[in-house]
Amino acid sequence: MAEAKALSGRTAIVTGASSGIGRAIAFRLTEAGAHIFITGRTKSSLDEVAHEADKLGGKATTHAFDIRDVKALQDFIARAAKETGRLDIMVNNAGLEYPSSIIEGDPERWREMLEVNVLSLLVGSQAAIRAMRACRAHGHIVNISSVAGRTEASGVYGSTKWAVNSIATSLRKELEGDSIRVVNIMPGATATNFARNFPPEFVQGIVSSLGLKADFKQGEQMPPEIIDQVAKAGKLFLASADDVARAVVYAVRQPIELNIFEMVVRPQRQLQLPA
Repeated sequence: MAEAKALSGRTAIVTGASSGIGRAIAFRLTEAGAHIFITGRTKSSLDEVAHEADKLGGKATTHAFDIRDVKALQDFIARAAKETGRLDIMVNNAGLEYPSSIIEGDPERWREMLEVNVLSLLVGSQAAIRAMRACRAHGHIVNISSVAGRTEASGVYGSTKWAVNSIATSLRKELEGDSIRVVNIMPGATATNFARNFPPEFVQGIVSSLGLKADFKQGEQMPPEIIDQVAKAGKLFLASADDVARAVVYAVRQPIELNIFEMVVRPQRQLQLPA
């Protein structure tokens, strides 16, 4: 039991925690004993995560807001530190992609990707580091990046993840003299609702290739039970959100003298879509 509750007494923040990877990370941190503060845009979804965390014997505090609101994010981080007296783990998970060519892309969607994927990560990291320093925590800043951040010609989304990887490297150097470590995790293809903004035929192609059927409308989220079916059916071709969550918990449980800085989490095989 002591091993299972290795993060007991610690405070963790997870952004984008209402679904997918963020949701899975919230559950794993809860199981490890952390008091989680979770945020996302949808209050009802956050409440469901908090309810599940409660059933796991943990404690979750929720607040729904747009992660692009700089002051709201700063206030949320300050609130977590004030209510618990500390901050130990900051997981910058919130992210989104609008796939398109640069020639045909919508600048307002580029702006949203830059603000969510890059600016909110910078703001969240800065505020979290200040809170961790104030309580002298052995802290971890965890960034959920992407293998797209290592891929050439990966579009605007990939460019935001190249930025995340660069920011993580810069922060790691800045924090070498602190008791705060930086963890940069790069998932590959993962079974989540991340592709909700992709063309429906693309998502249907993945689902059909796994022998499953599901109605999908662009912009809408698939129910968790459908995502679970996709993850189980495609486990050789798609990582699960929990795979990424377990990597996070492994990294933040290491002694502060050790920095697990980069981890790539990807499935065994590359998914081949039908032509």
